[in-house]
Amino acid sequence: MLELLVIGECVADIVRRPDEADRVHPGGSPANVAHGLARLGRPVTLHTQLGADEEGRLIAAHLASAGVAVRTDGSPGPTPRAVVTLDAGGRATYDFDIHWTLAPVPDGTAPDHVHTGSLAAVMAPGADTVLARVASLRASATVSYDPNVRPELMGDHAGAVRRVEECVALADVVKASDEDLGWLYPDRTPDEVARGWLESDGTALVLVTRGGEGAYAVTRRAGVRIGAFPARVVDTVGAGDAFMAGALHALAARGLLGPDGRAGLRAIGEPALTDVLRHGAAAASVAVGRAGADPPDNAELRAALG
Repeated sequence: MLELLVIGECVADIVRRPDEADRVHPGGSPANVAHGLARLGRPVTLHTQLGADEEGRLIAAHLASAGVAVRTDGSPGPTPRAVVTLDAGGRATYDFDIHWTLAPVPDGTAPDHVHTGSLAAVMAPGADTVLARVASLRASATVSYDPNVRPELMGDHAGAVRRVEECVALADVVKASDEDLGWLYPDRTPDEVARGWLESDGTALVLVTRGGEGAYAVTRRAGVRIGAFPARVVDTVGAGDAFMAGALHALAARGLLGPDGRAGLRAIGEPALTDVLRHGAAAASVAVGRAGADPPDNAELRAALG
């Protein structure tokens, strides 16, 4: 079966609602994607950092419960934290306490597909390790990337855009929200950015999520749009990560990930693109109906797809 590697941060999400006690949920965009893939039955390893503290133990147990194999670099320090403040409509804003110093972990891992993104790919000094690892695997694995922009932690805007574009150039599949693209390129439309990214030699598919407005996919030869699936929104924490996991699951099921799937990914047509978008949107619709980053398992995803 396809072996997947996710490289990136774990974060303890301290979820704060009006007039309620704080609740701690396991989070971090790459960790959420790894968890979502494992819940869908995909063998996945996560290379990350975790502190030897209560939050680290909570996250490790959460990942293990889904079957994620976790590799850490043994770096000292507390588990990264984010205070997630939710408004009355469940929309989230974030305040971070994160240090990312990921060191290489020597191992014999030879994944078929690698996913990275978010803070792990832009925050120094650990981002250099991430990009070097992804670049070293690019010839033997397909790559996916989600910038998952957090403006508070991206540093200098021009430098952040350069780093994001380095990651896009390494990726076969890129997923971003319209909000991500609006921050990165305020003078361009999301569609212009997505099509510009396709000019990279490596990038074959760009997925753009639009919250309650749905999502769309573009390749060099095709484009598809779908609406959002109906959902009762509890909160939006982890919705984009659930979408990413669902989309990657659909691509894997079609044999479009891994070195042998790269040619097929470049030739993907509209029916397959629609299926990929539907899997992503259905997974997100389940996640927003539950508190925290809580993606569906296979049975729940099939039910959401109808």
